[in-house]
Amino acid sequence: MNAETDLATLIRNLEPKTLPETYVFCSVENANYGALAHASPLASFAEPEGLTLVLTRESAEEEGLSYEGTFRCISLQVHSSLEAVGLTAAVTGELATEGISANVIAGHHHDHIFVPSRQAESALRLLETMSSRR
Repeated sequence: MNAETDLATLIRNLEPKTLPETYVFCSVENANYGALAHASPLASFAEPEGLTLVLTRESAEEEGLSYEGTFRCISLQVHSSLEAVGLTAAVTGELATEGISANVIAGHHHDHIFVPSRQAESALRLLETMSSRR
């Protein structure tokens, strides 16, 4: 399956799906990539201030890691190209109009939007409505 670049097609085929887990973002100072791999982070990113890990809340608590806020992941099922222009802006803009923050992580095949847990259902409905308008 080829990755899609056309914005209208991407939006029409979003097929947002909320993953069942609750996630948190943690930062581990002086940690290298691969640290805490046993905690099965969904994603990690090395920053000068520390290693950012996206983990389930349960994994973070088992490891004694601190975090601020909990998030749900809405995974867009459309196969978006990493060179597609405007998808992130369109999705985050739609959520922003309703005061919903969005932290986006692009995978090779799909985009994943982390929204505050308390707003996950509203965010999912907004993205479904956005997709059906096209």
